[in-house]
Order: sequence, then structure tokens, then C-alpha cells
Amino acid sequence: MVETTADVRRDIELTRERMSGTLAELERKLNVAEVVRDHPWPAVALAFGAGVLLSGSGRDIKAAAATVTATKGASSKIGTALDDVVATLVRGVHQVVEQRVSGWVEEIKGAIGAPSGNGSRVPARAD
Repeated sequence: MVETTADVRRDIELTRERMSGTLAELERKLNVAEVVRDHPWPAVALAFGAGVLLSGSGRDIKAAAATVTATKGASSKIGTALDDVVATLVRGVHQVVEQRVSGWVEEIKGAIGAPSGNGSRVPARAD
């Protein structure tokens, strides 16, 4: 059976429509904000669990302490410089991870309509 140009064009258009629908569905499934809107409580639980794991691990503090202990015997200026470099590096990594987690939490809060953490902090006591 020989296909005409119109048949080929119609097949191409149908394929485009199917592909567009499939891509739209994939984009919808991969949209974090929409997933959080659809399933807010599991998203909150996941964010909370990730926050607890990251904040409670203390890996950055342990690594800095191990580095200080390992280089304490070095009496040269290189040992002190290395301590400073490693401490700065560990602080930087810790800040990046903390900012990333905070960003995710704020994104989840925004998706579920919770108030942002920017102005919701409790002020420190004066006493």
C-alpha cells in the first residue's frame, strides 16, 4: 500500500502530538513544585528528615577536628597554613550545604503555601 503525502503529513502530526503530550507529562512529573503541591506532607517529611540528617551528622565539625588533630604535631608554618585552609574549606562546604537545604525547604514551603522563613524567625531574648 502506497502512502500519500497527506498520509505521511498526518502521521507526522499525530506523532508530534503524542510526543508533545509525553514531554508535557514528563515535565509535570519532574516539576518539584508541582510534586510538592500534589503531595505536601511527604515532601515536608522528606525535607525535615534531610535537614535532621544533615544538621545532626556533625561531619564538618568532625572533619575539622580530625584535621586539627592530624596536623597538630607539625611545628612548621605549613601546618598552620594547612589548618587554616582546611578549616576555611570545611566552613565553606558547610555553608553551601546549609544554603542548599535552606533553599529546598523554602521552595517546599512556597509550594505548599507555608509562610517563608525569611521573616518568621523568633527574635533573640534580651536577658
